[in-house]
Amino acid sequence: MTTSDITPETLDEKLVDPDPIKQFQAWFSDAIAANLPLPEAMNLATATPEGRPSSRMVLLKQVDEDGFVFFTNYHSAKAQQLESNPYAALVFYWSHLDRQVRIEGKVERTSVAESSEYFQTRPRESQIGAWASPQSNVIPGREMLEERARELEEYYRDREIECPGHWGGYRVRPNRIEFWKSRVGRMHDRILYELTSDGAWAIKRLAP
Repeated sequence: MTTSDITPETLDEKLVDPDPIKQFQAWFSDAIAANLPLPEAMNLATATPEGRPSSRMVLLKQVDEDGFVFFTNYHSAKAQQLESNPYAALVFYWSHLDRQVRIEGKVERTSVAESSEYFQTRPRESQIGAWASPQSNVIPGREMLEERARELEEYYRDREIECPGHWGGYRVRPNRIEFWKSRVGRMHDRILYELTSDGAWAIKRLAP
């Protein structure tokens, strides 16, 4: 079943796919088909061990039965928070479709092979940037970044750029996924999937 089987005005717990990943993939396909800008953009929320939260936008690069994957610098603030507190929340909001998806789960690094494979698909400028930027660190000015990028361009002029050891992916393995659909009078539809102890997904309707 896909969201094309559901009217644009409603989200029914009796009609959604029993697998939330398949339901997400259907909605994600709808967002792509609607030519929305950056349908893969998602808000990533992390927290320190003390519970102090922070959030930022990142890009979804893969989604399957194993979870939601994004890539970053392992020295960045978000990566440091994930290493000490490996739980995160994601939010997708497709305003033109009046749809939102919230995801919560445990986070783990992707394998070195997965990270390297994806790194080789990135534009060369982005590969250089991954080496040049000490992400989240204070720097004296943009000139430092630009000079470092020029040095790296020269160094790798006739060579393949390998994936830095400090760069790679994270996979969010969900245990809660909520689908939200706007309705008139703020009587929105909210359908929650929760992973049970036996590995099955329980589907519930939440009040708006």
